Amino acid sequence: MGINIIIYTGLGVVIAVLLFLLIRKNNKSTTIGSGNLQENLRDEKQKSGIILNAIEDGVILIDKTGLIQLFNPGAAKITGWEESEARNLDYKSVIKLANEKGEAYTHQQDPLARIFKESNSTIRDNDAFLISKGGKQLPISISVSPLLDQKKQMTAAVAILRDVTKERLEEKQRSDFISTASHEMRTPVAAIEGYLALALNDKVSTIDSRARSYLEKAHDSTQHLGKLFQDLLTSAKAEDGRLTSHPVVIELGSYLEQLSNDLKFAAEKKGLALEFNLGSSQTIDATSKNSAGLKVLKPFFYIVADPDRMREVITNLFDNAVKYTEQGKITLGLTGDDQVVQIYIKDTGVGIPNEDIPHLFQKFYRVDNSATRTIGGTGLGLYICRKIVEMYQGRIWVESTAKKGSTFFINLPRISTTQAEELKRSEAINTINKPITSLSNSMIQ
Repeated sequence: MGINIIIYTGLGVVIAVLLFLLIRKNNKSTTIGSGNLQENLRDEKQKSGIILNAIEDGVILIDKTGLIQLFNPGAAKITGWEESEARNLDYKSVIKLANEKGEAYTHQQDPLARIFKESNSTIRDNDAFLISKGGKQLPISISVSPLLDQKKQMTAAVAILRDVTKERLEEKQRSDFISTASHEMRTPVAAIEGYLALALNDKVSTIDSRARSYLEKAHDSTQHLGKLFQDLLTSAKAEDGRLTSHPVVIELGSYLEQLSNDLKFAAEKKGLALEFNLGSSQTIDATSKNSAGLKVLKPFFYIVADPDRMREVITNLFDNAVKYTEQGKITLGLTGDDQVVQIYIKDTGVGIPNEDIPHLFQKFYRVDNSATRTIGGTGLGLYICRKIVEMYQGRIWVESTAKKGSTFFINLPRISTTQAEELKRSEAINTINKPITSLSNSMIQ
């Protein structure tokens, strides 16, 4: 679906820009152009109009004041507005976007509002819903591109709308099948794994070394199959919003320090060093001392997230770093500013080819080279990591050079110490009240 969106978007933008320029030239030609020039422009305009009208996607040209100047038949079909009605209207009256729950997009979420305020590059949203003129909620993908003059100033914007109802339905059917199949197959696989574990137990059965080696291989394969089913189930839940999450306030410094202590054994087992870096500066404090004997303050990096989900993300990235690093070290680091907390995991491994980086967080995608073919994997780990990070309004990406290692970055919204303390008090009150409520209800019954 993503490839088609990009192709249609590019075509729509080119045509809209061409038509916009032709209109401007045609208007000027009445005073300075010759008859032949006017005729040529009319021909080009007619050709562009034919192509534009044939496109099923909606193409909407919006000037810098927010008024709609071009509205093709595809846009009319998707939005329910006639071209004559929509032209010269404020785009906010026609293009009303919402999330899957029907909640209207905020100014910060609206790609059209953002393009005029903060961006000179294309903004895409493949998860939006359009509220049509009749009040119907329609799943769409929307891409908004700026039109810049020679001084790089925005003169207008082109919005491309595409109805993705069919694609979303097909994706939901695939997701439902994967979810059901994974859930049903986990039970027999777990039973097989249990019986194999019993067969390998010296207190339960006696087997020779040759048979043991076969059973161990079967047990390992069964565990891998079980992980595949679990990853399939998790990815299906992440895709349709059923992934459970219990967000609380987390101080990432102490959280990651403890997690690094748990993870270091996996690195040491392969002969790798694990380094944990906290913050980028050292300040005098009364809590800890550096190598020179000076007391240093550890900065507090607070976020709101589910600790178990964050552990899943960090562990997955760390395990990948261990898998693809033969020698050297792995660095788990934490830094940030007033608005953002950044976690990074850096390795000295095989690295990732440039052509694979854009696809790395897609479902089932795995880098295919000699370094990865011998290492097992489901191709779902990084996809699940991305969905979890996005669940907390975060962003995940990678920077890598082949044969020189990779660094995975996670940016998450940071909350202040004051906000963290207030949220902690609220969490404590809710925790205290829960058993009291349950006790009261049982007494009433």
